[in-house]
Amino acid sequence: MTADMIRTYEMNNGEKAYSPFSQNEMDGRQARLREIMAAEGIDACLFTSYHNICYFSGFLYCSFGRKYGFLVTHDAATTIAAGIDGGQPWRRTHGDCLIYTDWRKDNYFYAIQQLLGGPSPSVKRIGIEFDHVSLDLKSQLETALPGVELVDVSSHVMRQRTIKSAEEHVLIREGARICDVGGAALVAAVQAGVPEHEVALAATNAMIREIAKSFPSVELMDTWTWFQSGINTDGAHNPVTNKIIQPGDILSLNCFPMIFGYYTALERTLFCEHASDAHLKLWQVNCDVHRAGLDLIKPGARCCDIASELNEIYRSHDLLKYRSFGYGHSFGVLSHYYGREAAVELREDVETVLEPGMVVSMEPMIMIPEGQPGAGGYREHDILIVTETGADNITGFPFGPEHNIIPAR
Repeated sequence: MTADMIRTYEMNNGEKAYSPFSQNEMDGRQARLREIMAAEGIDACLFTSYHNICYFSGFLYCSFGRKYGFLVTHDAATTIAAGIDGGQPWRRTHGDCLIYTDWRKDNYFYAIQQLLGGPSPSVKRIGIEFDHVSLDLKSQLETALPGVELVDVSSHVMRQRTIKSAEEHVLIREGARICDVGGAALVAAVQAGVPEHEVALAATNAMIREIAKSFPSVELMDTWTWFQSGINTDGAHNPVTNKIIQPGDILSLNCFPMIFGYYTALERTLFCEHASDAHLKLWQVNCDVHRAGLDLIKPGARCCDIASELNEIYRSHDLLKYRSFGYGHSFGVLSHYYGREAAVELREDVETVLEPGMVVSMEPMIMIPEGQPGAGGYREHDILIVTETGADNITGFPFGPEHNIIPAR
């Protein structure tokens, strides 16, 4: 190891990048975090997850086997990033950025020590995310920071994220609009004889182009579409395949634009050319549940009560046994691989009360097994912003048999 191989450095290359969020917005997020830290007697927080680093800093990292962090003390906020990323982490971070090299395997921990004042820091309690930090990483942190108590802050910051700001609502509304663009492109691509992946590509490309057109500077990453047909509709998260669409197939539209780390979604049941009577009957029941669920989203409603009430509709049709999952969830800095805000899930075991500012989906789904009349998966999905007096449905794409039986072309 030669002496000139540095362990950390700054790479403040270029100018800070465009953000959809103001300085006041980002300062406010970090200020509310410091209020939590003060109340819990925490000297610093080290975030390691995609969602919390993105939420508090604006930077969404690409791990590829490397460690990342966002270290927040009572007077500083610094991204810890790998040298492979150049100046991009600094440009995207609301705060400072320290780069570590990979010449030594412990340089990430050296960077943390450096920011905290050395290998024997004066801080005594550091907040980390117990729901993200592995046992290996926790052990490595304990070795790097002897005498420091590591405490869990994941539930505190998750609850902070569930109440969206006005600026977040603006971005989420834009995401919902772009969902509808993707949905229209998907419907236009559906026809018998076309493989699933070609339909999905049409929707994804339309959303990416609309995101690029809608923002002055944006990282185009992670936007995707799940489009399933026939038996592939039985799971909400089943991957796209090269299966060929057939006349009469039940179809599942799932469009997901990703904008600055924020996920939005549009999901609809469709049919290619025609639907059987059995399919139409089941589809209509699921639409009835969806409409009832939309009416239940309001401030003061408990997540568990919403689920229980909707269960009764399914039960009255002897369909509750075919329900696949909960009725909806929170939206914000999350994706299919990071950031679930588990405190706001419309399930029987979640007693959270909905509050103004929260953003939730309503997405009932039933799945009828292959071989039974009306087989397939049925799901409708809208996004709602909880207001002081009710909820604002920001999804515009129509649902139901009168709109989404796609005619032959």
